[in-house]
Amino acid sequence: MQDLTEDLTPASLPRWLTLVGLGEDGLDGLTPAARTALMQAELVVGGARHLALVGPLLLETRAETLPWPVPLHDAIPAIVARRGRPVVVLATGDPFFHGIGSVLAAHVEPAETAAFPAPSAYALAAARLGWAGQDVVRVSLHGRALARIRPHLHPGARILALSWDGATPERLARLLAAEGFGASRLTVLERLGGPRERIAATTAAAFALPEADPLNTVALDVVAAPGARALPFTPGLPDDWFESDGQITKREVRAVTLSALRPTRGQTLWDVGAGSGSVGIEWMLADPSCRAVAVEPRADRAARIARNAEALGVPDLALVTGEAPAALQGLPRPDAVFIGGGAGDPGVIDACLNALSPGGRLVVNAVTLETQALLVDRHARHGGDLVQLSVARADRIGGAAGAFRGLRPAMAVLQWVLEIPQPAIPPAEATATDAAGSTSTHAAPPPREPRP
Repeated sequence: MQDLTEDLTPASLPRWLTLVGLGEDGLDGLTPAARTALMQAELVVGGARHLALVGPLLLETRAETLPWPVPLHDAIPAIVARRGRPVVVLATGDPFFHGIGSVLAAHVEPAETAAFPAPSAYALAAARLGWAGQDVVRVSLHGRALARIRPHLHPGARILALSWDGATPERLARLLAAEGFGASRLTVLERLGGPRERIAATTAAAFALPEADPLNTVALDVVAAPGARALPFTPGLPDDWFESDGQITKREVRAVTLSALRPTRGQTLWDVGAGSGSVGIEWMLADPSCRAVAVEPRADRAARIARNAEALGVPDLALVTGEAPAALQGLPRPDAVFIGGGAGDPGVIDACLNALSPGGRLVVNAVTLETQALLVDRHARHGGDLVQLSVARADRIGGAAGAFRGLRPAMAVLQWVLEIPQPAIPPAEATATDAAGSTSTHAAPPPREPRP
């Protein structure tokens, strides 16, 4: 059996880049190892606040300093150019938790890096409030849309949110009150761990605190009013939660459709002929790492999709206004494609099939007989699953005053689901199981082609 073990022991590896996490206590909070790295550095990189916190030590060492430029990535070449010579990058708290660490890791091998993290703002806030860190939802609103908090607003939830600026707590309080969570307790924790630490609490509805220091964290103890819409973890949101002109994949069909699309971590969906955007939105709600592109030819519907995405907490849903298949050119490669409208247009299905990698899923829903006939033909040629979905709802017979009720069927939906098969493992790279039942071994699959 092939030995794939790697020795990543750091003892003998040259580590020229050191990431030093800082708290508001500055030099006083540094470990001896972190302080030594700072004293030996030829270049120290950090924000103006970071450089000021370690300023007394830098006066002694006379190290060169580099404040972060805007955009921050412009400093990367200057850092990489010092490879092999001692460089320190300063960060807030834990450099690898919503910090600069992961950015630098894309340019510098971990074997060349040492890191000395300080407690993160999340850890300090949980400690001040007596909250169990493992049970808290952690969200960063730093440089991100405020609506990203929306999927986490569940009764009884505890949330720690990194703020973008001093106005974030008030804006967050207004959002909570508007969504029916005004009774939630909101605590603003400023400059934790330093001499200027300040903590104040109120409810979202009664928020009247002064503007906070830009370096603040907001803690939410969520309380929901009757009728407040907490977004469930399962697919199939009520239809009336979406703004729509009637072009929407209905709730029950949408739940089955999401089940067939099978969102998993980090995957990308094309929602073609998106209508109200309901499928793409629920795909993104499945996990914060999921991405979706909604393709919609009508500008008015595209605007409606954007409003739905904002209201339901996935403002990062990408929108393309245009006709498929032309509008699909240049999009990030999908792991799954849903065609809810326009499947009968020439070239649409073929363009989607060609875009999918092995293991990708295509799901097409059809209501009209013409498009259903097309799916019957495609199923005969390509295989997959062909399923009719029928839903009937109780309704009064004879209008609102009717004495009896019956089940009124909605239009049936024909759904075609096709998974692109994975390539077979070549015989030379596979070892068959022998009669004694020994385990087969296979070479690693070829790397997936990078997405454009």
